[in-house]
Amino acid sequence: MKRICTLLILALVMVSTNLVAQRYLTQTFDDVTVTSGVTYGVNATVLLVPIVGQAIPEELKMDIYQPAGDAETSRPVVLYFHTGNFLPHPQNGSPGGLRTDSAAVEICTRLAKMGYVVASCSYRLGWNPQSQDQDVRVNTLINAAYRGVQDCRTAIRFFRKSHAESGNPYGIDPNRVVVWGQGTGGYIAFASATIDEYLDIVLPKFTTEINGNPVPMVIESINGDIFGTSYGVFGGDTLCYPNHTGYSSDFNVMVNMGGACGDISWVDESDVPMISFQVPTDPFAPYTTGTLIVPVLNYNVVEVSGSYDVQEAVAGFGTNDVFELAEGYAPGLPYTTSANELNNGFKGLYPLVGSNPFDSAPWEWWASTNVNNANGLATNPDMSEMKAMSYIDSIMGYAAPRIACALDLPESPCFVGIYEKEEMDVKVFPNPAYDRFTIRSGDNIRMYTIYDITGKVVRSRQNINANNEVVRIEDLTRGIYMVEITTDSGVMTRKITKE
Repeated sequence: MKRICTLLILALVMVSTNLVAQRYLTQTFDDVTVTSGVTYGVNATVLLVPIVGQAIPEELKMDIYQPAGDAETSRPVVLYFHTGNFLPHPQNGSPGGLRTDSAAVEICTRLAKMGYVVASCSYRLGWNPQSQDQDVRVNTLINAAYRGVQDCRTAIRFFRKSHAESGNPYGIDPNRVVVWGQGTGGYIAFASATIDEYLDIVLPKFTTEINGNPVPMVIESINGDIFGTSYGVFGGDTLCYPNHTGYSSDFNVMVNMGGACGDISWVDESDVPMISFQVPTDPFAPYTTGTLIVPVLNYNVVEVSGSYDVQEAVAGFGTNDVFELAEGYAPGLPYTTSANELNNGFKGLYPLVGSNPFDSAPWEWWASTNVNNANGLATNPDMSEMKAMSYIDSIMGYAAPRIACALDLPESPCFVGIYEKEEMDVKVFPNPAYDRFTIRSGDNIRMYTIYDITGKVVRSRQNINANNEVVRIEDLTRGIYMVEITTDSGVMTRKITKE
């Protein structure tokens, strides 16, 4: 009887879900409300140093998008960082560079219509791409990126503080946070996802020589810590002001559209899952590992690693295994199929093939009256709203189920619901398996250990803390293995056959 009642209730839930579409996976709201110009922090900008002679405080602004008429008060929040070469528009020579750029507004609006709270964030600008000295270009750029990371983490803490101290005015879930970067914002997103400590920055390529001695280009006591929670002081000038201290700067998943990672060594097993979109022929940011080039000026800056190499490293750590169960999600299946034809098996990578060899950001469009229209057309000659929307369709279709899985949302293809938990034992499937299998449990999975028939440990992973775990076994020989699984409820063993 209990089983029948459970199935009836589950059926009603499924019917209800189908009637109201799938929140966080498809657009379920018709309109959004936008609160513009919200101050999320104050920090020191160097942009006006040539004029005023020192860094001065700057209010950091964001526009907050919410689904109109939404009764939900615990929603994931997405922090969106626009493009712009770390320089103000229009001086950056690019048709974009504002939190109100067409692509930024479109993506933020779509995410809000899916049920997310979305913040389109401005961040501090300023570096010297025109210097004839490459050392100066590298020095000023890594400092700009470092400030971008501080601002990103400040924005995260702003929402957590508003939730804890101001009655949660934006209706957010402080435990589900996404960082999404476009172009230059992609550099911020990559760095925020991969820089774990200040020493990550202290690399030979980010070191300069002063009086014959090597000196880091970023110094924590001068620039503040990587979270922007400590003062940075140089002489009598303050270069970093703490904001919202005492709150976590962590987030759950990163999305980049273009951009690159400052150094592949930053990627490690502690990083969050990553979803990457990039044109492999991007002339400015390398798809693999190569030299970052200043748009318009075409000056070389420093070696960085693009989406392909980052995703290859992430795959080695198993970070994106959480996306495995999103592969068969029906509404997003065409985009998954398209991505998998080109991504070499990296489950978070969508190589977007441009319509011409110069494409770097085919998702962007702008008015023909834009002062930098000619520069934009040089790398996007067939730019149009229709073209951009087509690429954004692909980006949203691929990203949506994977973000939902990374956030462990009830609507996601990966979630184990309360009715499933009530009846579910630990399952291992498929069985037999070829190159991988999935452990699925109604309880939190803590760890697993795989033994061969002699009792030798051939694979083990700890600190999983999820209801699903994808285990890769392509390197194991054919045969029978025992999988010991530890959940919050105890330890159990399952047999699996590798073919």
